[in-house]
Amino acid sequence: MSPNWKFLFFLLLLQLFKLCFSKSQPFTSSSSSNSDLQFPCKPPHYSSYPFCNTSLPITTRAQSLISLLTLREKIQQLSNNASAIPRLGIPPYEWWSESLHGIATNGPGVSFNGTIPSATSFPQVIVTAAAFNRTLWSLIGSAIAVEARAMYNLGQAGLTFWAPNINIFRDPRWGRGQETPGEDPMVASAYAIEFVKGFQGGNWGIRHDGFGERRVLEGHDGGSDDGLMLSACCKHFTAYDLELWRNFSRYSFNAVVSEQDLEDTYQPPFRSCIQQGKASCLMCSYNAVNGVPACAQKDLLDKARNEWGFKGYITSDCDAVATVFEYQNYTKSSEDAVADVLKAVMDINCGTYLLRHTLSTIKQGKVQEEDIDKALLNLFSVQLRLGLFDGDPRNGQFGSLGPKDVCTSEHKTLALEATRQGIVLLKNDKKFLPLEKGVDFNLAVIGPLANNASLLGGGYTGIPCSSKGLFEGLQENTKRASYAAGCLDVPCKSRAGFREAIHTVKMADFVVIVVAASKEPVILVLTGGGPLDVTFAKEDPRIASILWVGYPGDSGGRALAEVLFGDFNPGGRLPLTWYPESFTNIPMNDMNMRADPSQAPKKLRLSRPLKVDSSRNILHQAGDTLDYLHIDEVTSCDSLRFFVEITVTNIGDMDGGHTVMLFSRKTKVVKGAPKQKLIGFNRVHTGSYKSTATSILVDPCTHFSFANDYGQWILPLGDHRLMVGDIEQIVSIEIN
Repeated sequence: MSPNWKFLFFLLLLQLFKLCFSKSQPFTSSSSSNSDLQFPCKPPHYSSYPFCNTSLPITTRAQSLISLLTLREKIQQLSNNASAIPRLGIPPYEWWSESLHGIATNGPGVSFNGTIPSATSFPQVIVTAAAFNRTLWSLIGSAIAVEARAMYNLGQAGLTFWAPNINIFRDPRWGRGQETPGEDPMVASAYAIEFVKGFQGGNWGIRHDGFGERRVLEGHDGGSDDGLMLSACCKHFTAYDLELWRNFSRYSFNAVVSEQDLEDTYQPPFRSCIQQGKASCLMCSYNAVNGVPACAQKDLLDKARNEWGFKGYITSDCDAVATVFEYQNYTKSSEDAVADVLKAVMDINCGTYLLRHTLSTIKQGKVQEEDIDKALLNLFSVQLRLGLFDGDPRNGQFGSLGPKDVCTSEHKTLALEATRQGIVLLKNDKKFLPLEKGVDFNLAVIGPLANNASLLGGGYTGIPCSSKGLFEGLQENTKRASYAAGCLDVPCKSRAGFREAIHTVKMADFVVIVVAASKEPVILVLTGGGPLDVTFAKEDPRIASILWVGYPGDSGGRALAEVLFGDFNPGGRLPLTWYPESFTNIPMNDMNMRADPSQAPKKLRLSRPLKVDSSRNILHQAGDTLDYLHIDEVTSCDSLRFFVEITVTNIGDMDGGHTVMLFSRKTKVVKGAPKQKLIGFNRVHTGSYKSTATSILVDPCTHFSFANDYGQWILPLGDHRLMVGDIEQIVSIEIN
């Protein structure tokens, strides 16, 4: 670009506003100073109880504590705001704290009115998901955990945090989709595993070199026993993705979901969060699933505990027990609602419903005190694993964490790196970006979000270490910059600011603005937590480049500037489909993941057993047949695994990251099976004009199978197609 060639470019700052309700906050929290920190088992008067004896097994200690409580004391523990038990030296405990992408103010368990006034704010989850970087997700979980534990040591947070949100971002109209890792069950599962393991302490004692390689510090094995650094919570279980649409409300919505869709779409993230991530909390959602409220659906909650091996406590979403009776009319009384959720093995209610109605439920004989004891065993076991009953936390394994460990340069650098890796380049005609360095020019920045840092964090944010908008980040890369809002707010219903914006544009060489007065190429930058129909921009030759930055947080301005001026090569990939506006014609309450479930194959026939200790099955569809095996009958899954070796070559003149995605597809069209399925991904960094090799493990029993009508996993025999970009490879599954 010639220094003498002046032209204008425009940057459109858009935010997709969705209807999103924040959780109710029925209780307030107060922070304790370092000198009067309250904790159980405080010597000398309260440390001799058996539940304070760290040499005893967790279960023994929990049962000992339960045995000392009166019925009323037990009931007072069934709320997120658990009451104190003064005679045993046990202070009150607030279970509800939030840590979706940093310590947040949403939960009453967190307070920034203390020694620690702020915490590192990472990009919204949908942005970090776009990085497709497992190590990054794990590191973010670990960094948030360090800051959370530091705040706990100062009485400014609890030890139980209700994150991550791993619901499937099924519909672009769902405002809370920004909180999730996107629409794909495999990606959501991978995110859940990495975040939860990192947050609960799986990386404690590990030093990270950069954002890939890592090594273990001396004295720490990086592993985990029964103990927890913090407790993570997988939410919202299950099939939850509607707040308010037409006459449907999250409090009364009945999600009608087929067994097939439940098994291969809605449940995998939760199964992975529990089985591989080892999450210690599960939150049941407001909605009903096939007519039964999620918090009262015993078969689903039993599956988590008995089939998936869940070891932790189950909480309701806030006031979700009340909705069973008051909104969903599932029961005839409050006591019936309490009985149903407790018998479904839900342990604690966010809210006061169990506090107000459990005693009368027991008096009516609808639950027994033993049912309360089962819930308390799960609750106290998690608290014991967290070390809550081990005495002064400042003398424990994590006791040295404090203000020096919050808002560290390492954590802020990690947040910046997450934003960099999550930015997605959607269009770049004629290599318009990056802009040439070393050119002196005027930069005009126009748009209501360009200078408003508070709106760049998205939902569930806290008080950030510093507050910078996009304009400030761009200012650091040019000596001459000016700003005008253009629109007074994001909906832009008034033209009051247009005249000032147009005047500012005319004085500039480069313009960051809502498209209004330029005939030159435009750079369109999109913010927000969900998809936008940008067909107009994609097809408009005047718009040279499109960037999506989502909710980038405080590091968004710097990361955007680095991309615009060529200091960072964007390699993010959208973790969800951007549909055209016509998608809104589809009813949001339609939970079906298949185009027409009535066409799913229904004729199944089991033939004679085969030599491989499996049974061969024939699936009939439209005159054709498909041979398949039931996965639970295949005894040789491990021996079928293999690695796909992939080489990535960077043919550009900038170093950069690239996400390799491996898909599978059945060569024969099978009704009910996914058209194609993401089975693996790796993010690789490759130098300019260099190649990098990577590999992805393929497990045919997992990656080539799909759920049938009955929610049973079947493995089709014959040819399967592996695809990376436009490269394909056929793999055949046969029985000898």
